[in-house]
Amino acid sequence: MSENAEAERWRGLFWVVTSYLVALGVGVAVAALVPGSGLWRAAWADLAATLVIFIFSFAFQNSSFYDPYWSVVPPVIAAGWALTDGGAGDRARQLALIACFTFWGARLTGNWARGWTGLHHVDWRYVDIQKQTGFLFWPVSFAGLHLFPTVMVFLGMWPAWEAARSATPFGGLDWVALSLAVGATLLEGVSDNQLHAFRARNPPPDAWIDEGLWRWSRHPNYLGEILFWWGIWLFAVAADPIHVRTVVGALAMTAMFRFVSVPLMEQRMLAKRPGYAEKIKSTSMLLLLPRR
Repeated sequence: MSENAEAERWRGLFWVVTSYLVALGVGVAVAALVPGSGLWRAAWADLAATLVIFIFSFAFQNSSFYDPYWSVVPPVIAAGWALTDGGAGDRARQLALIACFTFWGARLTGNWARGWTGLHHVDWRYVDIQKQTGFLFWPVSFAGLHLFPTVMVFLGMWPAWEAARSATPFGGLDWVALSLAVGATLLEGVSDNQLHAFRARNPPPDAWIDEGLWRWSRHPNYLGEILFWWGIWLFAVAADPIHVRTVVGALAMTAMFRFVSVPLMEQRMLAKRPGYAEKIKSTSMLLLLPRR
């Protein structure tokens, strides 16, 4: 990377970090002012912080300001719930939840930072959406690229709030939940590292990764992300079987990746690499399965 490119990258990171510090301050203030349970206070704080990030996105004409929000905010919310609403909750479960979210969030944020090249960097999906929506792009960006993911992640975190408040002692199902969440994060991390190494070799434009975990699944990184949220849900069930109803969060996450993220990625791959159709025929979409 050239000296100018590196300087541009650090300038971009400075503004992204600044935007998140402002969002954190606004979120904490809203959480302190809004009455009600910790769940609703966190929801309003989350929405307020999302609005702050959107303002920065609009100011810099770059919706990718929101990209790290997915992984930066959940560890903060999880820790906040343990500190405020978890007074009577089982401390071991609270610490396990915080550890899971921190490990997952740090890895995912690090993966984002590794690919961030500066304020000119915009996710290709946002570029396509802007071409399709024209002058309506910014309302669409707020609703679809900022607010919608915030709501989805918050639904995925609902089980964590229920689990953090429970006094039920940490038990066998909690260990299963912990193993699943950590294992899913490792699966996602290994997948992303393999993809990064593949791209670093500057493969031909029509090539796609077909090695490591990617020989067994077309999207092993997405599989890891989905399984992480099922692990978080299991913590709630371990706390009390009545919390099985919080499965809507894990189901919503699964549906989003299966019916939105995966199709978008595969449409792009087919448009740029027509031979990718053979990969689709031979390789499982998400689950790690032998080649057909």
